[in-house]
Amino acid sequence: MPNKTLAIVTGHTRGLGAALADTLLSLDADILAISRKRNADLAARYPGQLQEVELDLADLPALTAWLADGALGRFMAGADRVVLVNNAGMLAPVGPLADQDAGAVARAVSVNVAAPLMLAAAFAAAHTHAPDRRIVHISSGAGRNAYPGWSIYCATKAALDHHARAVALDDNQGLRICSVAPGVVDTDMQAEIRGTALDRFPLRERFDALKRDGQLATPEQSAQKLIDYVMSDAFGSVPTADIRELG
Repeated sequence: MPNKTLAIVTGHTRGLGAALADTLLSLDADILAISRKRNADLAARYPGQLQEVELDLADLPALTAWLADGALGRFMAGADRVVLVNNAGMLAPVGPLADQDAGAVARAVSVNVAAPLMLAAAFAAAHTHAPDRRIVHISSGAGRNAYPGWSIYCATKAALDHHARAVALDDNQGLRICSVAPGVVDTDMQAEIRGTALDRFPLRERFDALKRDGQLATPEQSAQKLIDYVMSDAFGSVPTADIRELG
């Protein structure tokens, strides 16, 4: 790794996000973490390396105000490598179109699409002389394959994929971007899936079987593979990737 690596990570309090932050911190990266809550365990184990911002990414006016304050640029100043990991996301609402609450749809689109795209734009615009800048969208196989009952989740993850494809076509002055699917990970979201009624998610039994048969990767396993890729020279050579298909 370069002499000084900084990372911005969203949704760092549990699941894959916590494992991603832990992996980066173990590599001596300093982290600015954004979530609705703090991660007391990480803060205790990595004193001085972790800065935390309590912010609900569904509250777009609050995110806009935070970005306008310039905290992101101040954090990034002086780094050799800066990485933005847009990890925060949500599954709900699940179910057929007619059953989807408008407010729940708006919250999902805010967290899953608007917030990461806002952060990515601010990250790219921040005044930094870092020679190595990388944006990671945490995507999903659901962004590349449609599932019944998951129209919002599928659409929002597909939006991240297409954002990365389009940004990769721009003149980004060395900035790299990739929307990465981390595989099927044993997180609270998987528990939420298994707790969904079959009439709302007809493919639930497939996910029940993955858990029953031990086919789910741990957050730590997926985080290590993902960070290995993010820090590699190969990162950004393609705008979308799947951890399960990488060597």
